[in-house]
Amino acid sequence: MNRAAIVGAGPSGFYAADALLKAGWAVDLLDALPTPYGLVRAGVAPDHPKIKSVTRVYAKTAAHEAFRFFGGVELGTGVTREDLLARYQAIVYAIGTSLDNRLGIPGEDRPGSHPATDFVAWYNGHPHFADHMFKLDGGRAVVIGNGNVAIDVARMLVLDPRELAPTDTADHALEAFGMAGVNEVILLGRRGPAEAAFTNPELRELGELERADVIVDPAQLEDVAEPEDTTKRRNVEILRDYAQRPLTGKSHRLELRFLRSPLEILGDGEDGPVTGVRVGINRLVTAPDGRVRAEPTGQEETIECGLVLRSIGYRGTPVAGVPFDDARGLIRNDGGRVVSDEGPCPGEYVVGWIKRGPSGVIGTNKKDANDTVSHILEDEAAGRLGMPDPELGGAEAVQAWLVARVPDVVTWAGWEAIDAYESEMGIPAGRPRVKLVRLAQLVEASRGQQS
Repeated sequence: MNRAAIVGAGPSGFYAADALLKAGWAVDLLDALPTPYGLVRAGVAPDHPKIKSVTRVYAKTAAHEAFRFFGGVELGTGVTREDLLARYQAIVYAIGTSLDNRLGIPGEDRPGSHPATDFVAWYNGHPHFADHMFKLDGGRAVVIGNGNVAIDVARMLVLDPRELAPTDTADHALEAFGMAGVNEVILLGRRGPAEAAFTNPELRELGELERADVIVDPAQLEDVAEPEDTTKRRNVEILRDYAQRPLTGKSHRLELRFLRSPLEILGDGEDGPVTGVRVGINRLVTAPDGRVRAEPTGQEETIECGLVLRSIGYRGTPVAGVPFDDARGLIRNDGGRVVSDEGPCPGEYVVGWIKRGPSGVIGTNKKDANDTVSHILEDEAAGRLGMPDPELGGAEAVQAWLVARVPDVVTWAGWEAIDAYESEMGIPAGRPRVKLVRLAQLVEASRGQQS
C-alpha cells in the first residue's frame, strides 16, 4: 500500500486525505500544532459556530483505518523534507499562506500596528499568539482591507461581550474584549464598493450588530456601475441599504470607507505608538485591458486612531528545499505537482492556499484537493511517484521514528482527549469549549494529565 504524508491538517489537508484514502492509500497527516483543523479552529470567527461544524466531516475521515494523525510535528524542526521523501511515496504540502502582505509604508511597525491574522489567531487561542498584546482602549481602530478577514476583525472589535460569551473565543481575549474601549472602527478599502471582496453573508451580518451602527457615506455609491458579478452586485445593494439607514444612537460605530489608500502610520516620535493613519484619496480608472484600478487624486486625510490592523492579502512561507515562487508567495506547482526549473519534483504535491493563493471558502478546497490527488493517481499509474527507502517507510517504522524525533507528538487519540477536556470545561458556562492555549497544556491534555 502506498503511503502519503500530508503536511498541514486544515481543510485542504483533510480533503486530500479523504481522496487518497478512497483511492486505497494510507495517509499520515502531520501538523505543527497538537490540534487539527487549521483555520477552522484558529481562523474562523468564534461567533460563526456553524462553519466550524465541518469538522464532523473531517472526523469521519480520521476514523479510517489507514489514517493517522501526528500533531506537534513541525516541518523543518526535527523533521525535514528529506526525512519524509525517504519514507513516503508522496508528500502533499497543505500549509496554507500564514504571512500577511505588508503595506510598505512608513510607521507600519509601530506599536499598535499589526497584521490582522495575528489578531485573529490571538482571539482564537492559537498557542503561538496567546501572549500577544493589542491596544483595545484606543477609542477608534482602523482596519485596512476589504475581504472577509478584514470584516471579521472589524466585527469582533464592536461585538457586545455578551454575544461572545457563549462562543469558544479564547479566555484571554474574552477578558480583553470585556474591558475594551474601542467604540469606533473604520474599514478602509483601496478601491470602490463594487470591487470589495466581501461575501454577501459577511457584509449583511454587519447590519445585525447589537450595539453598533453601520455607516456608509451615500456619496461613495453615487456613480457606482452595476457589477456583472452576482456577489459584487449584491454587495452594492447591501451597501446602498446601509447608506440609507438613519443612525440609531448605538454606543458603537462601524464605518466602511472606500477609495482610500494608507500612506503612513502616524505616531509620536520615530518608534512611538500609533496615533493615526495618513490616507490618500483615490479615484477609479479603467485600464486598457478592462480592469478597474485605483489611482491617487492627490487629496489626503488623516484618521486618528490607536489601533491599526492590516488585511491586504497573504503569502506562504518557503519550505527548505521546496521550489518557491517569491513573487506570488506560493510553492511552485503545475496543477498541484511541485515543479522546479528542471520539471516536476517526483512525489511532491501541493493543495489549498499554498497551491493557488488565498481564495475561496472552506468548501473550495475539496475540489482543489481532488484535482491534486487525481495527478497523484496519474503519477502512481505511470510510475512517477517518490521512491522511499523500504527499510524506513513501513507504518511501524515511521511511527517509531516520529516518536523518537518528536517526543511530544500527539496522535488522533490524543486530540480526542484534548477535545473531550476542552468540551467538558465549556459545559458550566454554556460554551462549546474552553480552549487550551499553551502547548504544554495541550500535550498534557492529550496524555490525560490535565491539571
